[in-house]
Amino acid sequence: MSNPNSANEGASELADAATGQIGPSPEQVAEQKTLFGHPTGLYMLFFAEMWERFSYYGMRALLVLYIIKGFLSRSDGEAYAIYGAYTSLVYATPFIGGMIADKLLGARRAVVLGGLLMAAGHLVMTIESEIPFFIALALLIVGNGFFKPNISTIVGSLYPEASPRRDAGFTIFYIGINLGAAMAPLLCGYVGEQYGWHYGFGLATIGMLIGLAVFVAPANITRLLILSAALLSGGTMIALNWNEVIYAFGPNLLVALCLMLSGLIAFIAISKSGMPSWAGEAPNPANLKRSFIGPINREWAVYIGSFLSVPLIAYMVLNTAYAGWALMIGGGAALVYLMIATIRSPKIERERMQVVLILMFFTMLFWAFFEQAGSSINLFTDRNVNRVFPTESVTDDQVGDTITVEVTQGLTGYTMTEGETEKVITMGDIDSWREEKRESVEWLVSDDDIGMTIKGSEVATSQYQAANPMFIMLFGLVFSSLWVFMGKRNIEPSTPVKFGLGIFQLGLAFAILWWSAVNADTRGMAGMGWLLLSYLLITTGELCLSPVGLSMVTKLSPKSIVSMVMGAWFLATAFSNYLAAVIAMFTGVEHGDETGAFPPPIETVDTYANVFGPIAIASIVSAFVVLMISPILTRWMHEGHDATDDNATAEA
Repeated sequence: MSNPNSANEGASELADAATGQIGPSPEQVAEQKTLFGHPTGLYMLFFAEMWERFSYYGMRALLVLYIIKGFLSRSDGEAYAIYGAYTSLVYATPFIGGMIADKLLGARRAVVLGGLLMAAGHLVMTIESEIPFFIALALLIVGNGFFKPNISTIVGSLYPEASPRRDAGFTIFYIGINLGAAMAPLLCGYVGEQYGWHYGFGLATIGMLIGLAVFVAPANITRLLILSAALLSGGTMIALNWNEVIYAFGPNLLVALCLMLSGLIAFIAISKSGMPSWAGEAPNPANLKRSFIGPINREWAVYIGSFLSVPLIAYMVLNTAYAGWALMIGGGAALVYLMIATIRSPKIERERMQVVLILMFFTMLFWAFFEQAGSSINLFTDRNVNRVFPTESVTDDQVGDTITVEVTQGLTGYTMTEGETEKVITMGDIDSWREEKRESVEWLVSDDDIGMTIKGSEVATSQYQAANPMFIMLFGLVFSSLWVFMGKRNIEPSTPVKFGLGIFQLGLAFAILWWSAVNADTRGMAGMGWLLLSYLLITTGELCLSPVGLSMVTKLSPKSIVSMVMGAWFLATAFSNYLAAVIAMFTGVEHGDETGAFPPPIETVDTYANVFGPIAIASIVSAFVVLMISPILTRWMHEGHDATDDNATAEA
């Protein structure tokens, strides 16, 4: 799923709830209705989170393309900088939102506040003006800070601490995350690119509002809303792609069927009972009503403060350097704190924290490279990957004829002759023709045009971002079962070895991207098969690293600072997103004086290769470093030992 990404998104939700969660009393558990052994409230939360991830990834799939091709018409470098500032702050704010909910607001109120802010952000995004655009991004950042860490906390509250079904419940919740992430590019991305950006953002708005309504509406209304939205959305995905080739239609059909089946199951579950009223309540509701300043109580102080923070966040996204400074200051302070805490810890805790800090560094590198999916890989897909399945192509006997060809990406890189003028077609030309509602153009065929697409089925750029969450859905349980299978036979790799394997697979993915770029055809176009293979390896690498890493944090961190360590882990991920934007800037190309003017693909393909190659080398070298030091790190983890007992013995 993309760092949404994705196993990172799903595992982070699980880890958030794993730290400090206080479960319900046995009496409250006994009162809950269940379906398939799980509380019915889980299925409601499944859809609330699914629609929130739909809205987030729907916007994420379009953001870089929109900044470059939409009314802003920014350069590649500027688009990458804005994207990096946005995604990094999205990962930083949950640390604050989680603390506010834990100490004062409660998870339920935090989720509602976050949902409202995010819905407002998606809605404002439909306004084509610069100031509203950055206000919209800020609303999404602040809203995500309240929504993301707290809905998973509510999931955890439905189970007793020692419940054997707890992990299975989070697995179901995790599927909802990736289902929403897979839907978003296929629906929002397709509509945004084909029919207009504001329609794509509008769908994201509707998705967020549905997710919020699912969370707050009465059970009977919720179940009808879930089923109708699932059937309508699934039916729309099928209808929009009904006439496409199987390679384009197949993923939409698979996700649509999963969505409709999930909606039916949730409809049945919630018919028994909705979410219990005690789930996600404030730790001390009376504190919310205490005065903060004059007539403003503490609850309203949080609401007002959240809205007042929006202009500041918007300014930081507009002036991206400030976002970088904020992350460096916050991350630096957290690192210094953790290093001091590590030095002061007894031997077992100190060595365990050293493992966490070392692997945190390599995790930061992993996500910095992984997040190219939303930036440089996204533009490489748009400009230099052949995304068209041809149904009719130019043949030898058509040379010299003037024929009518469909406006598809399949024309990119070919030379069009009009009178005495020759022009190499770029994605900028394709986009301009589509804005003019031109479905076809007249083309004088030359020898070089043999094999060119006359008619074909084109897969939208943003839809490829569904590959990661779909692979997560297909292989997530496979990897989980694999670790259990190997563990029972005492052959399961250690956590550091899994990290090394994950980073190595990421390196192989970028090596494939580099190979596809340096072996592009004479037009500078690479095959989409290489792109999908790279996404598969990125996903399997993610499955080796992300869930394992977050589980490691909860196991190795001293209990007194586990929440702080988890917050620092996410701050490192936030910095990774900022670093990812800096790396992506090396793939930036000049657009020319005209709006939407791009160089021909043959001139841009080497630019991407020159970045993907070094990323592959850096990843593979990092993987070998981790594998080489893994015996030391494994020893420092002291698995099977109780740190408290060992430290007491050492001190004695």
